Amino acid sequence: MTTIETDLPGLLLFEPRVFEDGRGAFMECYHADRYRAHGLDVEFVQDNLSRSKRGVLRGLHFQKRYPQGKLIWVVRGTVYDVAVDLRPGSPTFGQHAAVELSEANGRQLYVPPGFAHGFCALSDRADVFYKCTDVYHPDDEGGLRWNDPALGIDWPIAEPILSERDRQHPTLAELGPDDLPQVEGVLTDSS
Repeated sequence: MTTIETDLPGLLLFEPRVFEDGRGAFMECYHADRYRAHGLDVEFVQDNLSRSKRGVLRGLHFQKRYPQGKLIWVVRGTVYDVAVDLRPGSPTFGQHAAVELSEANGRQLYVPPGFAHGFCALSDRADVFYKCTDVYHPDDEGGLRWNDPALGIDWPIAEPILSERDRQHPTLAELGPDDLPQVEGVLTDSS
């Protein structure tokens, strides 16, 4: 397995080994000790599967009082995956990273607690699997507008299919301190 550190501290991209032969392929999706040795020492408590059709954009979502870390990969299709640092005090606050995740490249993205996360489906069908470090609390969800100009995200789709809730998310400038994820131990500019 290869680990790639992004420009955003804690946001990690993993490239697991894929074993292919004439029968097909095999990939170990998660092995706690191996991931721990590669810098991911967390406990996952919930697994989720999201299915989307081409053009669907989900996000940008986060939890406020119960922020979740997420290990994300695509088991069918291709998505453009985006994470935005919303950790108060972080030197990369408001910055984002984007990667293409697909069943073909087998890449996995670890999004740490305190980030907003979203993706858009680039294939006819995209099945996205993710492991979470905390359970989902519906009353604790926050959101960030997917096309906020201040974020500068270059989404590969101009007119996505959005839920009504995702259409209503505020911009980064409209979020107050109480609207941001509560995350401990984030490095600040003065650290």
